[in-house]
Amino acid sequence: MPGFLPPALTPIVLLFASNVFMTFAWYGHLKYKSAPLLLVIVVSWGIAFFEYCLAVPANRFGSAVYSAAQLKTMQEVITLLVFAAFSVLYLKEPLGWNHLVGFSFIAAGAFFIFHKF
Repeated sequence: MPGFLPPALTPIVLLFASNVFMTFAWYGHLKYKSAPLLLVIVVSWGIAFFEYCLAVPANRFGSAVYSAAQLKTMQEVITLLVFAAFSVLYLKEPLGWNHLVGFSFIAAGAFFIFHKF
């Protein structure tokens, strides 16, 4: 991936992809509540492997452009964006105004991580 995208964009793309895998690993099984828990754990662990294959390079490549605090903050914001879409589209759970307010506070926190005053 390095070389294909600008260095500042590479970790963002990789973190989005990794978060799709992790969201399915952590929450995808909620549609299959009758599946045995041990099976769900093993399948989730297998899905999470692919998340790590993307998240680790995202942080490695991203550390050339961003601080560790910025990478972590970016990952949390991306996680919320991916989860919000997953919740609505896959789990069919609506997002309310309270979710949007909470997510907005987290986005405001991210603003302060990325800006020095």
